[in-house]
Amino acid sequence: MTPLAQASRPLDGLVVVDFSQFLSGPYCALKLADLGARVIKIERPGVGDLCRTLYLSDTDIGGSNSLFHAINRNKESFTADLRDAGDRARLRHLLAQADVMIQNFRPGVIERQGFGHDAVRALNPAIVYASISGYGEDGPWAGLPGQDLLAQARSGLLWLSGSRDDPPMPMGLAVADMLAGAALAQGVLAALVGRFRTGRGAHVQTSLLEAMIDFQFEVLTTHLNDGGRLPQRAAEGGAHAYLGAPYGVYQTADGWLALAMTPSLERLAGLLDLPALKPYCDDPRKAMTARDAIRTLIAGAVASRSTQAWLDVLQPADIWCAEVLDWPQLMASEAFRRLDMVQPIAGPGAALQTTRAPLRVDGQTLASPRAAPELGADRAAIIAEFGLDGAQDDAPAAGIMARGTAR
Repeated sequence: MTPLAQASRPLDGLVVVDFSQFLSGPYCALKLADLGARVIKIERPGVGDLCRTLYLSDTDIGGSNSLFHAINRNKESFTADLRDAGDRARLRHLLAQADVMIQNFRPGVIERQGFGHDAVRALNPAIVYASISGYGEDGPWAGLPGQDLLAQARSGLLWLSGSRDDPPMPMGLAVADMLAGAALAQGVLAALVGRFRTGRGAHVQTSLLEAMIDFQFEVLTTHLNDGGRLPQRAAEGGAHAYLGAPYGVYQTADGWLALAMTPSLERLAGLLDLPALKPYCDDPRKAMTARDAIRTLIAGAVASRSTQAWLDVLQPADIWCAEVLDWPQLMASEAFRRLDMVQPIAGPGAALQTTRAPLRVDGQTLASPRAAPELGADRAAIIAEFGLDGAQDDAPAAGIMARGTAR
């Protein structure tokens, strides 16, 4: 697929100043960068975003890790020491000309540095100020570390996942960070639309915990309206605590098969050649009340053949099912190849492959070949372009209209 030209991307011309670190804030900034915004990443001199040295494996790419490159591609790096009066002044002048600011410090930290929402809004009333916290800005958890696994744990997701006798099961990736970043990007985009109508900026806020609660809106809505009863997870192969049989994952003779909901348990019984299911087919409620008994019968039948053999039987009959793939199997599939989801990125000392944004605009992808920046690589150019050389700490450039605002 052909990548969409930068000038044709929806956010081309907008400037995002990103103070955030690790995953949640940078993920929001990445979404905006893929849509065409210019993202200037603010980093500490000599250290940078701590994610530069947060290794998921022993893969080192140009002095950084693959995670840092994946989430900070297509950005610029501006080093600034917030204890230095000159750097603080430069940042204030930069923010006065920006469209969006992102930060994910613990509540109170960015305010003590002089870059809280009220201070930045005084510099630039049209700016969209975007914040991610761990658990909100106040309350008993506000000062606790806003880390992904901890937010998953407090949200109920670990308790909900897996089968009945499993221990608490976290997801195999930083889902709280990613979902909070995606939610913040959605809020930023909405605030930008509002600003083009009114000329006013906004303060957009979310937290890891709010994102995880929203992630569970389907099941929590059931719980809130079901007399406070807790769902019971399936005895084994569980996939959804509120869905009845056959919903779940079953071992085949050579792999695994996922079965989703089916409109006719009786038809599935015939396809599986499983007459023992017949007594459960007369009342749809039995799919839940007798869930474990039904799933035990299905598991015994499914184990007798290969995954592909069952797909050959079930898919033509419009039974919702899928093979369980690992990454090499997924990437070897024609379906994956057709989506063209892998892109090469390159920069000074770094060349690697990563995924592209999951959107297409007018049939074109939002792929971008630019790798994550080296620490401070763009500082001199940004100082010159935005006129930051003469910045004074006690003389912020108030009143400068942000780029792209309605006039």
